[in-house]
Amino acid sequence: MENKNTNAAAPVVLITGASAGIGEATAQRFAREGWRIVAVARRAEKLARLAENIAGATGIATLAADVAAPGTARQAIDLTMERFGRLDCLVNNAGSGRWAPVHATEDAMLDEVVDISLKGTFRFCRAALGVMKPGACIVTVGSTFGLLGGLDGGIYCAVKAGLVGLTQTMAAQYGASGIRANLVAPGVIKTDMTKDYWDAPFFTRINQEMTPFDREGTCEDVANAIYFLASDQGSYINGQSIALDGGWSTTKYLCKDAMLAERVPHAKAAE
Repeated sequence: MENKNTNAAAPVVLITGASAGIGEATAQRFAREGWRIVAVARRAEKLARLAENIAGATGIATLAADVAAPGTARQAIDLTMERFGRLDCLVNNAGSGRWAPVHATEDAMLDEVVDISLKGTFRFCRAALGVMKPGACIVTVGSTFGLLGGLDGGIYCAVKAGLVGLTQTMAAQYGASGIRANLVAPGVIKTDMTKDYWDAPFFTRINQEMTPFDREGTCEDVANAIYFLASDQGSYINGQSIALDGGWSTTKYLCKDAMLAERVPHAKAAE
């Protein structure tokens, strides 16, 4: 699908997982700045709605495909070059949110998280680097749980840490050619992936009660950070993993209510 309203001089961003949550907010953010958009996601109907919302503001092409499929990255890059003739930024946003401790992780979950979040991202980077020119950049959406492990994180934390390593090696390899690579590591953001757990007591304790800030993070917060890294204002930032979590990962904060709560011994809590 393509919106014909294009400006041939405008930069182009390719966003995976673009149909909802952080990906949709990122597409909207870049569109407001006049970037042309290539949006990739599995759900064609949501991509159609995104294209309709952006219509008139900028050019947009969409691809309904699974990022875990080996040929999707090449297909997306070919679409980008065919429609717009350039690629200035790749935003690797698609990922799996499957979460379990190592001993409880079946091979099916292991394969899903690796295929979507690591192999898919790697393939998109590989394909994008083949067409990017100096001044282009790659921004990957990771997680604070890739900067420090989390209880029951298992393969999720392992893969998110792997994305940090991928970002750093690309920064070293391609920075001298004028192509930057950075990673945004959000804390827990309210999206379709997390909304079912948002108000659960355990979720509140590990996130809201340990975050030293007076509001929750939003998809728009993450989109703003991604856009900054892709813009001229972020043009000397390379190889960095930037936590976007209100201070969760860098403090030992605990809210007063939690600090003053009566502690239940572990043995009693298990009864």
